[in-house]
Amino acid sequence: MNQKLCGLAAAIALAFATSAVQAQSTNPAANRDMHKADKEKIEADYKADKAKCDGMKGNAKDVCMKEAKGKEKVAKAELDARDDKSPDAGYKVAKAKAEAEYDVAKERCDDQKGKEKSACEKEAKAKRDQALAAAKGEKKDERASRGASTAPNSSAAVKR
Repeated sequence: MNQKLCGLAAAIALAFATSAVQAQSTNPAANRDMHKADKEKIEADYKADKAKCDGMKGNAKDVCMKEAKGKEKVAKAELDARDDKSPDAGYKVAKAKAEAEYDVAKERCDDQKGKEKSACEKEAKAKRDQALAAAKGEKKDERASRGASTAPNSSAAVKR
């Protein structure tokens, strides 16, 4: 009797948990609230990261600030991509990462002078351009694979 009661209680609990998850995933208001909470967390993380930079001086502080801003931009792009399933969403995340890394690398180059600084900036730009090109290639591949999967099968066409 006791085992049956425990089994019944577990089944009821599982049913309620499953229906709550289904309601949350199909409820636009819940999704909107979750998106808002995630966005607020990103902003709070950014403020905390900026606060870590307050004790720094000079270029180290500038680098720290660029890292914090880049981290925020990437997190926001990832949040937007979670809701947007288009090939552009993945590209936007990759672009945000490439731009954030470039901004930080370029700021680090400010510690150098003359030819070294110029070479450092060129290398940072080349890495960014390479990352953006790779992201564009992935976007094209994604679109091509989606197009191929949605195209009608020509071998199945009926001949007259």
